[in-house]
Amino acid sequence: MYLSRLILNPRTRRVQRELANPYELHRTLMRAFPENLPAGERVLFRVDVAPRTGVPAVLLQSHTRPDWAWLGAPGARDYLIRSPATKEFNLTFTSGQTLAFRLRANPTVKHSAPGEKQGRRDPLYREADQRAWLERKGQIGGFRIIQVHIVGEGNLYGRQPLPKKGAPPEADKSSRPRFHKLTFHAVRFEGLLQVTNPEQLWQTVQTGIGSAKSFGFGLLSLGPVH
Repeated sequence: MYLSRLILNPRTRRVQRELANPYELHRTLMRAFPENLPAGERVLFRVDVAPRTGVPAVLLQSHTRPDWAWLGAPGARDYLIRSPATKEFNLTFTSGQTLAFRLRANPTVKHSAPGEKQGRRDPLYREADQRAWLERKGQIGGFRIIQVHIVGEGNLYGRQPLPKKGAPPEADKSSRPRFHKLTFHAVRFEGLLQVTNPEQLWQTVQTGIGSAKSFGFGLLSLGPVH
């Protein structure tokens, strides 16, 4: 596994535009990987904003080592404040171990009407529901929540181009939507957890937690308790 850290330059219009649209940020970050990802690859990332300076940093996790060479292209000038940092890592856990954690998630509940294949995901706005959601994820993810601080970051909006399915008739071009609207409810969880299943927790770290993983949610960061 690889972990990369990118310190973005908040003064550039490109960074401002991408922070406002998670699909655009996703598309930019994926330039560091092959177009056809290897089987089993799951790229996860999270944007952390320094509380004192307001400088955003992207933490990105992947099985494949990212290639950040494109950041040297003229179009990427001033995108970062400093050069990207990438390191290889592997985590091992023991049952009963206590760890500090951080997670930015999009907690939702899925509702399916009769005959629907996909169903609808509705955001969870109440803190009690968000905590219960995280505890359920822990039960199947190999950990138990000891304590947690929950911060609601509000809704995040964006738009994603719809796939092209052939050229529509001229009369229909103006009426066909070209973008899919994205809405996510961002919630940040920080606290302490206890390892209940080391193998399952490592799997959870690799695959992420919750929905909208391609758009900056689901990356579970773990560390020692200070």
